[in-house]
Formats: sequence, C-alpha cells, structure tokens
Amino acid sequence: MRSWRIFLRRGAQLAGVLYAGFALLVGMGANRLIFQPRRASYGEDLFGLHRVSAADGTQLAALHLPNPSARHTLFYLHGNAEDLGDSLPLLRQFHAAGFAVLTFDYRGYGLSAGRAAEENVDADTQTMLGFAQRQLGVKPEAMIVVGRSVGSGPAVELAASSRVAGLVLISPFTSAFRVMTGVKLLPFDQFDNLAKIGRVQCPAMIFHGLADEVIPFAHGQKLFAAMGEPKRHVWIPDAGHNDLFEVAGDQIRRELLGFEKRLSGEPRR
Repeated sequence: MRSWRIFLRRGAQLAGVLYAGFALLVGMGANRLIFQPRRASYGEDLFGLHRVSAADGTQLAALHLPNPSARHTLFYLHGNAEDLGDSLPLLRQFHAAGFAVLTFDYRGYGLSAGRAAEENVDADTQTMLGFAQRQLGVKPEAMIVVGRSVGSGPAVELAASSRVAGLVLISPFTSAFRVMTGVKLLPFDQFDNLAKIGRVQCPAMIFHGLADEVIPFAHGQKLFAAMGEPKRHVWIPDAGHNDLFEVAGDQIRRELLGFEKRLSGEPRR
C-alpha cells in the first residue's frame, strides 16, 4: 500500500513538472505561434497607404479606401499570415459593395515596424481608432469592426471597450490557446474572446465555415452562444478556413449589406 502511495505521489509530481514545462514553453513561444508575418507583399506606392505612429513611436502601415457615399467604414483586422497587400482584393470587394475601408498591419507585418504581441496589437487598434477620428473624420460610431481569424482577437477587444456601430467576426476563435488545446488547459491565455464577447453591446454577426480545418466550427458556435442580442450567424457548408470567400463570397457581401441596413441610427460619414 505504501509503495502505491509513493508511486502516485511521484506520478503527480511528474505530471506537475510536465504541466509547468508545457505552460512555460507555450508562454515563451506564444507570439511566434500566433503571429506569423511574411515578407511584405506591397511597397510604399500602395494607393491609400498611410503611416501612423503608435503610442510608443513605432511606425505602422495603414490603408484607407475612402467612399464619400458610404454610411459606414469597415475597420478590417486581418489574419495571422497576411498583410495589407494580401488583403487588398477582399478590401476592394468591400469597397465596391459600398463601404469605406480602413485597415492596418500589425507590428512586423508588411511595412509596419516592431514585433506583434497581444498587448501592442490591442493598443495599436485603439491608436487607429484615434487616427480615423482625427485624421480621416471617421467616428467610432460609424465603424463596423471586422475581425478575421486572429484579427477576431483585437476586434472583440475593440468592440467590448469602444462604442462602434457593429462587430463582424470571420472564422473567429474562442481564444488563441484553445485553437491548440481544444479546452482551457492553462491559467493564462491570449485573445480570450469567449471571456470578452459578453461585454460587446453593439449588433454582431459571425461567419464560420463548417469545414474549417484551422479554427474548428465549434469556436464560432460557442462565441455566438455567448453573444448578447442582436446577433446573427452565417454557417457556411463546405467552407474551410482559407477558402471561405471563394466558397461564399457573394453570400458574405449580401449578408454584410443586410447587416448594415439593420443597424439603427447610422451616422452619415
């Protein structure tokens, strides 16, 4: 009996050491797993390019596609392996649909300096909100925040902490670490959307592919269940993570326009 107690105690100690080691490795490598910038896909000649200084002086690359007839500006927060140039075809589709568009590259992406981490991405998103209001004349109340994949993190944070017109999440996660672990295994996390989504007061909509192989569909379901009203979901059969717009681009554009029409009291831009 005593030998079994010793065995169990040593097993528990080993499990604790392994868990601590796992937590340490995840914590140290989290930013490299979450943010995966590549070589810039665009240059200084990109039409609509702006340089914006972050609070600490870091230079960020932003893109603005104005539309004088637009009722709302889509503030687009991109995924973890794309930059402004990669996003441009999609942004032009949004623009052609009748929206103005604003986006920026996280630190280390495209022509933005520095290195991305949750805290500076959230802070830089607020910086862009201020830039839009002061330099572009776009008030937060006239902005629909659109977050795709990892961009769902700063999008939820922004919508939970600022008065914006609406929130649209495309292939979002409940939290960054849960994409890797499936459940909450660690006492810390990054971009914990599930913990924040209940604080979002504006109308919201979620798009998610049922065949998403990167961020499982269950993430979108859980976020939708935790959202307050008014809300809407659009589940897209046969769509994965990176082909969502190829599979259902026209439907997504129609849904966005319908979402905009349902917003009440839209200010003119």
